[in-house]
Amino acid sequence: MRLLVLSGGHPYDEAAFGALLDSFLDWDVTHLLHPEAEAAVAGGILANMDGVLFYDMPGYHFADGKVDCTPPSEGYKAAITAYFASGGGAVAMHHALAGWALGPEWAEMLGGRFLYQPGEVRGKACRDSGYRHDVAYTATVVTDHPVTAGLPATFAVCDELYLAQVFAEDVEPLITADHAFVRDNFYSAAAAVAGQMFSNRGWSHPPGSNIVGWHKRVDQGKLVYLQFGDGPDTYANPHVRQILSNALNFIARKTGE
Repeated sequence: MRLLVLSGGHPYDEAAFGALLDSFLDWDVTHLLHPEAEAAVAGGILANMDGVLFYDMPGYHFADGKVDCTPPSEGYKAAITAYFASGGGAVAMHHALAGWALGPEWAEMLGGRFLYQPGEVRGKACRDSGYRHDVAYTATVVTDHPVTAGLPATFAVCDELYLAQVFAEDVEPLITADHAFVRDNFYSAAAAVAGQMFSNRGWSHPPGSNIVGWHKRVDQGKLVYLQFGDGPDTYANPHVRQILSNALNFIARKTGE
């Protein structure tokens, strides 16, 4: 099967991520980085794919303690819309939840939104989101589903977690984290952009959802979001690899079907 992987817009360990992609034995992987990835999607590359893995965070430019945002091109939006309308499926990982700050359709497609700056989500003013690196937590499978098949009921993960907007009423929860998703356990994303890493001074945020893996329909297609994926330890976690393998097989548009 043919898999398009999109990355770029957020740093990551390229060698370790490449090893993760090499573990997808059932897939012929095409890996593109933004901005070339956006142009390729707009140009029609999705028509040749059986699945997509979003590990990207496009639409941002960080410099001098500030962030500038750009929207996705009309061609990119049209191609993504057509892909799901035709039954195509996708898996989105980790920082993909923050992609396209000026594209509200992206948040609706994924089922949530991570904000680097205070903004608006579904017509409501929201504070910037929270992050916390290297959280050792227990993940719990909450739904019997093809994505969770073969997993133990609980398993250990050490990864970055987000305190962000999750449209819990619109998604099917698959996996939760036994971490308290409250302001005191996270740091402000806007403060980090301004050069104040690991700070929540003067920042407030309502409690958030502990769902770290979910499934939702997007038109005629399927989408699975997995919050896992900050770095090499997570890439190598055998349970995370199993989840990814399951998720990709679940969303796949098999050739000839």
